[in-house]
Amino acid sequence: MAMTEPEDMTESEDRLALEREEIEARITSFKATQAKFQREREEFFATTLQNARRGSAAVPARAMNLN
Repeated sequence: MAMTEPEDMTESEDRLALEREEIEARITSFKATQAKFQREREEFFATTLQNARRGSAAVPARAMNLN
């Protein structure tokens, strides 16, 4: 079994380091995207709730009475 040259180990380590950096960058991008989606969901919820409250307040009380 031949021993691995120190140069080969360095190239292998460099390649692995680059792969780790790429993975870290992808994870960072994924987390940013998820945070953006969360903000958008929260904004949508707040707007929808606000519109629903305005809509029910705009209807006269006698129109809401079904009896």
